[in-house]
Amino acid sequence: MVSRVAIMTDETGWHTGRLKKAFRARGVEARSVDLADCRIDTTWPPFGLAIPGFGHALPDAVFVRGIAGGTFEQVTLRLGILHALRECGVPVYNDARAIERSVDKSMTSFLLNRYGVPTPATWAGESTAHAQRVLMREAAAGRQVVIKPLFGSQGKGLKRLGARSRGQACAPLPSLKPFSQVAYLQRYVDTGEPGFDWRVLVIGTQAVAAMKRVGGEDWIHNFARGARCEPAELTPALAETAVRATAALGLDYAGVDLIAPEGGRPLVLEVNGVAAWRGLQSVTSLDIAALLVDDLLDRKLAASKGNLARASGDA
Repeated sequence: MVSRVAIMTDETGWHTGRLKKAFRARGVEARSVDLADCRIDTTWPPFGLAIPGFGHALPDAVFVRGIAGGTFEQVTLRLGILHALRECGVPVYNDARAIERSVDKSMTSFLLNRYGVPTPATWAGESTAHAQRVLMREAAAGRQVVIKPLFGSQGKGLKRLGARSRGQACAPLPSLKPFSQVAYLQRYVDTGEPGFDWRVLVIGTQAVAAMKRVGGEDWIHNFARGARCEPAELTPALAETAVRATAALGLDYAGVDLIAPEGGRPLVLEVNGVAAWRGLQSVTSLDIAALLVDDLLDRKLAASKGNLARASGDA
């Protein structure tokens, strides 16, 4: 019987096309589904969950390629659909809980620190006074901090604050209104000139590829902000740190952003649970979509089927 997979995405483009091609190569039928079109419906037997294109059945597995933004209620419902699929025994790659952990930068930082993954010093809270004290203390030590939106990607909304040298006057903390009244501060890591960071892709329990993102707009090294993608050696330090970060958040696959001070060890900045890979694909000969599909089918889906078989045998 041919497996049927739902690719959850709010747009059909390059990434979705690559995934569908990889699924076809494995003899799997893949259909794009917008989470906004799914619904919980307790009159819809047998699961109480309606996924467009699958009738009263459910997909054999789900690949989460994108979750559209929206109101708090809309995003909660969309994540709830993913939670419901998991409750129904459908393997979800990555599942909602792991995505929630990676989308919330404060929880990412907490979990990285909790599990001993090296990451820059981070502070998150709602107190403007506390955030100002952090800023002044870091500035007095000649350090800078970056204030980021708690939710966001592609380097949008980042601001660098503090003194560029010890003893220099420190500007006050900006209004937290653009940051939804939450101060998420992370110690700035200077990599020298030209500035760069790394993106490492982890699939399953293995780091498979890495690239450097060099330059970009000012000090923000995002591909979407004009950074140049270059091949990078996947060193043991980068690979091990990225794999540990992915495991700390419970992700099946992740794009891990790392940075290192000159001569220092790699530090994890962010972990992306719905990672794009177009920039990385441009600097590697690996077929990233095929690797993702293979891991979903051969590890996640196979394990799910094995668990069902064992449960049937026990019954």
